[in-house]
This record gives sequence, structure tokens and C-alpha cells, in this order.
Amino acid sequence: MRILFIGDIVGAPGRRAVDELLPKVVDRYLIDLVVANGENAAGGIGITPQVAEYLLNNGIDLLTSGNHIWKHKEILPYLEETDRLLRPANYPPDTPGRGYSILETAAGNKVAVINLEGRVFMNPLECPFRTADAILAALPPEVKVTLVDMHAEATSEKLAMGWHLDGRVSAVIGTHTHVQTADERILPGGTGYITDAGMTGPLNSVIGMKKEVILERFLSQRPQPFKVATQNIQMQGVVVQVDEEGRCQEIQRLQMSLK
Repeated sequence: MRILFIGDIVGAPGRRAVDELLPKVVDRYLIDLVVANGENAAGGIGITPQVAEYLLNNGIDLLTSGNHIWKHKEILPYLEETDRLLRPANYPPDTPGRGYSILETAAGNKVAVINLEGRVFMNPLECPFRTADAILAALPPEVKVTLVDMHAEATSEKLAMGWHLDGRVSAVIGTHTHVQTADERILPGGTGYITDAGMTGPLNSVIGMKKEVILERFLSQRPQPFKVATQNIQMQGVVVQVDEEGRCQEIQRLQMSLK
């Protein structure tokens, strides 16, 4: 089985990359399941029900998210209605939405996707490590393939999660920083790992935003409204190949540019 994980989709440019490049990637790599982080897919921060439905109707099977999922209040009832847009599982128990979901591929294989949020330099949430343990203990035994989106700021916390779950999940994929790392590997227990899958959006930017605006923020130390950049659009992510028992056989970085 081959799973495509698409790095954080940023605004309209990121959605355009999905529109134009996803079918090519699916055909080229014979993808069975597509998962993407969509927490910045609406205007560069947050996601709306309309944007989520658009992405889910255009080739993406499930969307994960992170700390920006709460930007647009209209997403709250949508999170309650769907199991195809996740919020991090380690928010308090009464938080709207769900932190993991079980999907079925066209071939009938079941895949669990778990969304977690880190705590280093981020919100003081429940422990993502213990949350992952509890979810794995609750999964039906027939679910052999498990993918984890570890949405976190610190590389150390992401890597620690990789080691914590090594041999128990198929892959731990880091998101949030929008800069693709070159450390993809298979850990000794058979878990695929990468610290950050990267960003799907404009590379001539500062993590997706217009560089002029961000430079002004740094130089003046005054707030400036974020604006999504538009140039040099690329889809980034990873392709993970797993066997029938859920062990990672290969993890490959993906970078594909719009013409």
C-alpha cells in the first residue's frame, strides 16, 4: 500500500497545487490513500467547511490539522459532523471534533490516521505521547496500518514521538513548520519518519506568506497583516509504502512544482 501525505496546504496557491498536481502524483506513484494537512488552506490560516469540502472532493481522502484549526468559528459544527477533518487528539475531551479516524482504501485495507499537537513552544495541551498510547490501545486489531501527523514546533518533540511510536505505527510525519526536512528514514522497529513534510504553496515566501510583509514585521517589530504569497508554487510531502502488517518499506520525499 502506498500513502501520500501532503505537507501543509497554504491558501489558494496550495489548493491550486492540489488541483493540478495531485492527479499526476497519484498516477505516478500508484497511491492508495491521500492524507493532507489542511489547517492553513483558507486564506493562509485556518480552514472553513467550504474549503475542506473542496479539498475532500478533489482527491484528498482525509485532512489533518493543528493549532490553527480554530481560526474560523464556522469550522466547529463541521468538525462535529465529519470524520474526514481531524483536530489534534490531545485537546480536552469536550473539544469539538475527533483526533483520529479509520479509513478504508478501495482495496478494502483499513488505515488509522491520528492527529497530535506538540507542547514545546505551543499550547499546554494534554500529553501527546500518552494520548497516542491510549488511541493505539483502542484501535481494532484488524487495523494494521497507522499514520500519525505530529503537528509540532520543536524538532526534538517530533523525533521523540517517532522513537516513542517506533514499531507500533506505520509512520510518524511531522508538520507545522512548513520547511521540508531531509531526514526521512525508517526507524529500527519499522516506522517511517520525517521531521517535517514541508508545505504545499508558494516557495517565494516566508513559510507561505509574502516575504515583504514578514520582513517588515521583523525590521519594524510592529504587527503587519499576513498575506499569502503567490509565486513558485510547489507541492511537498512524502510517499509512504507499507506492507500488509503495517511496517514501513519505504518513505520518499516529494517535491513537485507547477509549471
